[in-house]
Amino acid sequence: MTKLLVVGSINMDIVTHVTKLPVPGETVKGLSTAYFPGGKGANQAVAAAMAGADVTLAGAVGEDAYGPKLIESLEAKGVHTNYVLKKSTGSGIAYINVDDGAENHIILSEGANGQFTANDLIEASQALEGVRGMLLQNEIPWETTVQAMKEARQRGVFICYNPAPVAPVPKDVWTLIDLVVVNESEAEQLTGVPVEQDESYKQAIDAIIEQGATAVLLTLGEKGCIYANREGMMVNQPAYRVKAVDTTAAGDTFIGSFMASYLDGRSLEDSLQFASAASAIAVSRAGAQASIPSREEIENFLNNLS
Repeated sequence: MTKLLVVGSINMDIVTHVTKLPVPGETVKGLSTAYFPGGKGANQAVAAAMAGADVTLAGAVGEDAYGPKLIESLEAKGVHTNYVLKKSTGSGIAYINVDDGAENHIILSEGANGQFTANDLIEASQALEGVRGMLLQNEIPWETTVQAMKEARQRGVFICYNPAPVAPVPKDVWTLIDLVVVNESEAEQLTGVPVEQDESYKQAIDAIIEQGATAVLLTLGEKGCIYANREGMMVNQPAYRVKAVDTTAAGDTFIGSFMASYLDGRSLEDSLQFASAASAIAVSRAGAQASIPSREEIENFLNNLS
């Protein structure tokens, strides 16, 4: 079983469904509100674990009522939480509004995630022993993320980075990364290239590779995804058509399931199909971690396509 270390955020998602998302200054009626364990780090860890990887998550929760529930949820999904620390603050919270078209607005309050420091990685670095891949995002302090990359690079670990929420990345950090996974908005903000059509997709990907990344995986929602690397390889993967209910964890599900498959030795093409199927299943369900499918569900989905 492939060992994967995820270093990232752990949140409680408070999800309110509305008929339409409000514009500035507008109040709209909430149709329902539910609480779901989330956070990009936790979501991607759960997705990878449910897709068959042996996953450890390093991060932090608060000493509030949400903390134990968040850890319990991770462990129930098969994620090791030995390196999830408890901080004397509140847990991270994401306030998510979802409209009738399954589009969402998210406000993130970082809580304990903002206190997961580079010093906290000293103990967590032991979790890198025997690990094939590391997965990171942008919901913990930047210094912690960079330190984790450096620790992984020293050990020859494959580094996948999802720069979300998007923030500038120094050139010397790009060279630490084996695979960058971005959506259209993130690619545009990182490169300044309007990501709107085929030609601009390639321009944005090339711009990221020119900064030093080895490979880029650009996710395009219902238009699928594009993988490209500095050797000139390019692969297009269409999205699978499903009725969308909630897109909240679609990207996290894609990334986690891709890493589980790819690091397990499957081909790039097979891994992209596997991840696309996982994401399709996730958007057809409500919630973040609650929507993430198992490996068996993903494989059944793909088998039913043939």
